[in-house]
Amino acid sequence: MSRKRLTIALVVCMLLSSILLAACAKEEPSGSQETTQTGEPNESASNGGDSEASKGEAPEAKDPLGKYEEPITVTQVLGFAPPQDANTPKSTTPETNGYVTKLKEMLNIDLKYLWTVPTDQFAQKFSLSVASGELPDVMAVSQSEFEKFREDGLLADLTDAYRQYASPALKAYVEKDGGTALKMFTDADGKILGLPNYLDPYSSLQLLWIRTDWLEALNLEVPQTIEELEKVAEAFVNDDPDRNGKKDTYGITMNKALITWGFDARGPFYSMGAYPKAWVKGSDGTLVAGETQPETRKALEKLQTWYKKGILDKEFAFKDIDKVVEDVVAGKVGISFGEWWYPEWPLNLSKDGDPKAEWQAYPLPSFEGKQGIPLIPKMNVTKILVANKEMKNPEALVKMANFYEEISSPKYADENKPENGYVYNWFEPRFYNPTAIADTYKRVNEALTSKDESGLDPGDKPIYDGAVQYLAGDASKWGHYMSRVAENGGWGLTERMKAEPVVYNEFAGVPTPTQVEKGASLEKLTDETFLKIIVGSAPIAEFDKYVESWGKLGGNDITNEVNDWYAEQSKK
Repeated sequence: MSRKRLTIALVVCMLLSSILLAACAKEEPSGSQETTQTGEPNESASNGGDSEASKGEAPEAKDPLGKYEEPITVTQVLGFAPPQDANTPKSTTPETNGYVTKLKEMLNIDLKYLWTVPTDQFAQKFSLSVASGELPDVMAVSQSEFEKFREDGLLADLTDAYRQYASPALKAYVEKDGGTALKMFTDADGKILGLPNYLDPYSSLQLLWIRTDWLEALNLEVPQTIEELEKVAEAFVNDDPDRNGKKDTYGITMNKALITWGFDARGPFYSMGAYPKAWVKGSDGTLVAGETQPETRKALEKLQTWYKKGILDKEFAFKDIDKVVEDVVAGKVGISFGEWWYPEWPLNLSKDGDPKAEWQAYPLPSFEGKQGIPLIPKMNVTKILVANKEMKNPEALVKMANFYEEISSPKYADENKPENGYVYNWFEPRFYNPTAIADTYKRVNEALTSKDESGLDPGDKPIYDGAVQYLAGDASKWGHYMSRVAENGGWGLTERMKAEPVVYNEFAGVPTPTQVEKGASLEKLTDETFLKIIVGSAPIAEFDKYVESWGKLGGNDITNEVNDWYAEQSKK
């Protein structure tokens, strides 16, 4: 279980960036000028002046993994969960993490933690640090945090650090989209203030996952419409699909966070043409907030009906994702909307518990004669790596990112293992190839068809080997194969859906001023209202009052600001 969950974190965690982020903490400035690993003064690290690149001068390239002659210290703060891999030695701590010790060995960088807390306490602890002015040296931040720090003048100019020290691999990842994302975090003077980490926008595409063995047990067809899905879900509730003689199953998964990274309400909403918490094109061509549109009202009304019928778990409003996953693994539910990676975790565990369990992915169903169209972001930025303007060696951020890429290469495969104390998600900064999943899918299937492995990259080989093992009868590789390789599996269907219509979340800018100020309170209003409507503690008419309140409490101002941004983009 833990090993497969580790693999998934490379992708969805990115829908968890604010939960899993690790940030580096503040080093008091000494007033002395720092030097590079060759002993040269590093003018780009000063807090004030213009970088070479911002003045139009091409900075001299430096060794991406150059070791400092004298040790430097980068302090961090960290929110972390226990190691996900059971093979990790019990004695491993963030301070003894293999990445930390190897970083010292290779680059002479001492990584120190000012404090560490469990993941669920990080946001509050970090907020207190920000309020007290004790910012870390290097931070993996959200877009709203980036905007706040930028406005407050707290971010270092990373232009020369990036241009001089970024390895070809790091630049390839950061600029995979032609530099569009990087420009979002570059100021008007051309100074790079943050390095974005982003994914293929289709990685969050919603699919419909159904237990087809339950369909067969009840002699039901795969539902094509929301109306048919409702009938199937009712049968899963009432007709004993697992044949255990008990009424102990329900239809469709959902957790208390309605719009999150998994096992949530995005799929049902999108199937019904509703796109809450997204900025979509309205009929007049301007951007509108999906949560306030009539389609969302209609979708909430349908979800309220599902709740009354027991299609949704009566306790879903009190369950987090982990609790919902427990139901999936225990065979209590037969339908879930979600991403491509579900077979790798946790549907594989459902199948481990019941080898007869067969989960299959399908496109979103239609509603009232209109095909369900998934939402994808125009830009799927998951986190931004930034440096405190007081940081003495801002190039260390870039070199640490190079280090992570280097240590993850096949060259270090025998050393970089959980059993050797390497815990990847305790380390920042980490960057990934945005198109890695799609690239691997294509190369592995070509190799399977041709029986020629010569076109595989080193990172493809484990995926290929697992596919070969599954096709030879190794059932333990089912999740691996169905998520990443099978043409009718998670990513296979996602690839095919790239030829179908999608709705874009059109707003890809940093949060607007009113979003920074009032966005959290509006999100809370949305979440509370929607939950009350679904569970029936508020009538559907409450939605109309919500829309009015949303506008008065800042939503109208945000709409204007978002459309001002949108108008500017159309001029570029």
